[in-house]
Amino acid sequence: MAHSHKAGAASLPARRIFACAAAILAGLTLTPTWARASQITACTRLDICYCVNTDYRDAISDNVARVRQLIASNKTAGKAIGYLSVPLSPAGGGSFAVNAEAAAKTADNVTARLGAQSVWLLNPGAEGGSKMNGASGADYMYMWTQILEGAGGLGEDFDFFYFAGPSDFARYFGLTGTADLDRLQDWFDNRVAQDPAFKQAVDAGSVTKAGFRNYYGLRASVAFSYGSHDEWNIARLINDRRRSATDFGIANQLSILFDGHPVSPGGYENPTTSGDVGRCIK
Repeated sequence: MAHSHKAGAASLPARRIFACAAAILAGLTLTPTWARASQITACTRLDICYCVNTDYRDAISDNVARVRQLIASNKTAGKAIGYLSVPLSPAGGGSFAVNAEAAAKTADNVTARLGAQSVWLLNPGAEGGSKMNGASGADYMYMWTQILEGAGGLGEDFDFFYFAGPSDFARYFGLTGTADLDRLQDWFDNRVAQDPAFKQAVDAGSVTKAGFRNYYGLRASVAFSYGSHDEWNIARLINDRRRSATDFGIANQLSILFDGHPVSPGGYENPTTSGDVGRCIK
């Protein structure tokens, strides 16, 4: 017993030294990660603030400039400029890949409806930039807010906002209004069988059949999107400023469409709950 006691006493400092060394090594390993993930509060011209990752500041600035040039080129061609607000994140049971495809389909449908020679619709799913992998919703919204508000804070680069709704997603999935949830379950099974990346997400538990069915059958629209909530408030704020601006006024507000239909003044003059807006909490 005495021998055991001495062995234990001798091993205790060794364990502490090992633990301290491990902690130091962990600290050395984590320090660069912490530095890469440092966050700051960044505010736009309209004083809309987000808690953004400093690693993406250059990527955001570059993409803002690139997209503004795209807009300018299309305006020079005489086109009306629109912005598509559409849920892209998988929050709520969806899939980013599916949402991106639905966004592209919706953009094509809106463009076909209004006329490709006369309109250009900015689809955030297609123009998010190539250096934003791993960025948060706040990082993206800081970028889109700068683009949407324009140089003068009046959204002067845009003519309308299109907010995607249930009908847009139903059109993407080919839903008919009969047994739609059953059709979505079949669609899910077919996607699993044909898309290895989607199957991998399902196997990992990040997408479930019931969650997928319920999200796309019951909730898929801007009403359940963090970013789209912010974009609604941005559009409302721009129109509020336009109504008071001599060069705009009521007659030159942004047109607001939801699910393919114009929104009434009483609708688009009201704010909604914020999504990703907010300062960093230290």
